[in-house]
Amino acid sequence: MGRTGLLVSDFAISFMWVLSGVLIKKFIHNVLGLAHEPSGDILYFALSIINMFFFAFLAKITNGGTYNPLTVFSDAITGDFSRFLFTVAARIPAQVIGSVAGVKLIMEIFPGIGLGPRLTVDIHRGALTEGLLTFAIVTISLGLYRKIPGSFFMKTWISSVSKLTLHILGSDLTGGCMNPASVMGWAYARGDHITKEHILVYWLAPIEATLLAVWTFRLLFPPKEDKKAKAE
Repeated sequence: MGRTGLLVSDFAISFMWVLSGVLIKKFIHNVLGLAHEPSGDILYFALSIINMFFFAFLAKITNGGTYNPLTVFSDAITGDFSRFLFTVAARIPAQVIGSVAGVKLIMEIFPGIGLGPRLTVDIHRGALTEGLLTFAIVTISLGLYRKIPGSFFMKTWISSVSKLTLHILGSDLTGGCMNPASVMGWAYARGDHITKEHILVYWLAPIEATLLAVWTFRLLFPPKEDKKAKAE
């Protein structure tokens, strides 16, 4: 798939990701009437993991299309400059636009719905929370890619459970998002997408955590080619 196809995939998948999260909650709360019930929580966890498997499959068949800027950013910073530029200048904006479009559609379909994740603690604690959550999930993703290179099911299972666990840990503080594009969609709907809180907590902190995770992982587990070069 060429670069144009990848941008279309990023847009469409980001659009679908925002919609899917809301539809799962609507199904459990409104259709089944299981809001605030233990059975509803269990069903939410199960459907969320199934949903992440579906999007992992979409990423596979589109050769890398994804809904999270941090996923493509962590990959881009280890590549050449043209790849990095394409990611920052084209792929991440496509994901943001897809998320904004998804939220706009949600607002049209469900006018009374909430307005997404919000920061419930001070800005410094919020930035630390999103940073730590991002550092954890990026490190886990890098480890899975290195240690289990060929197992789609096992990688997706561990990654999905990890993301869901980290999301729950941070949900009461920042929303536990670890996805700047998705948060941007909701923030744009609220009109606070250019505030200091949004930029620092949901963009700057996760990006810095991603850089730190990638550099730390490469320092502790250098690529095989680096080891060969040192040996020579």
